[in-house]
Amino acid sequence: MQRKRYSPVPEGEWDGNVICIETDVEWTFGTNKTHAFLSCYTFTIVTRGWVTILYNNHELTLREGDLYTYSPGFEVIVLSSSSDYSGICLLGDEHFTLSLPTVRDAIRTAYFMVVELTSPVLPLQADDRQRLQELMQMMLHYQQTGLPHANDSLRMLYNIFLLDLSAIQEHSIREHRFPKRVEEIFLGFLGLLPQHFIEHHDIGFYASRLCITTTYLSRVVRHVSGGRTVVDYINQLLLMEATFLLRQTPLSIAQIADRLHFAETTTFARFFQRMKGVNPREFRKGR
Repeated sequence: MQRKRYSPVPEGEWDGNVICIETDVEWTFGTNKTHAFLSCYTFTIVTRGWVTILYNNHELTLREGDLYTYSPGFEVIVLSSSSDYSGICLLGDEHFTLSLPTVRDAIRTAYFMVVELTSPVLPLQADDRQRLQELMQMMLHYQQTGLPHANDSLRMLYNIFLLDLSAIQEHSIREHRFPKRVEEIFLGFLGLLPQHFIEHHDIGFYASRLCITTTYLSRVVRHVSGGRTVVDYINQLLLMEATFLLRQTPLSIAQIADRLHFAETTTFARFFQRMKGVNPREFRKGR
């Protein structure tokens, strides 16, 4: 039986929240025109061949079995690929993804554990790849059924995918064989961040919750992450939240600054300019 190709543009009863797409060379190069406007988290598993991209000014090559994660707001350009490149891509609308508490925590964890602070490319073990691809194939199936509950099933599978991915990434940290106490502190810190980063931008809060000194927490985070700091992690989540609020809500820049617990609007504007390379007003206008 010839395998059906799924359209890169959703057809039929798609609710705009979650969709899975089989990709090829043509579709992948076409994303060069859409990344600037794409308010989706995307997760792509390379199923055949290779593709080279420019991600946030870093050149990366994705090969068969790699999982590539894209988050809204990052500049990505597809540079080249093998003629037989193919993949399977899961897209989750940014607003929907961040609107559900369980999914919100899962995506934040999956996002900053692998994308922002290490690399957006994760080589998958064979069993992990099979499990994630099976979830994606189930999504492809539900998209074609036309059943009344299909969209609900897609959202549930998306949640499972994110939780599974978080577990895979946590396991990859443990495989580095850090001392158990160091692992516990680092993962404890990652667990606290999604709950408290908006209100607490200071290292002292997290060290206190973990019952250790700020010096020790800093040392652990630098050691496990390969040199990144506690502030790096906090700032990346603040940037992610700020980007979401600027793109998806009518809140004024002053209101966003207040919601993210910046002392002054100008402080927030300087932070965003430094992190994103453009000020909040220009970013909102799409420049």
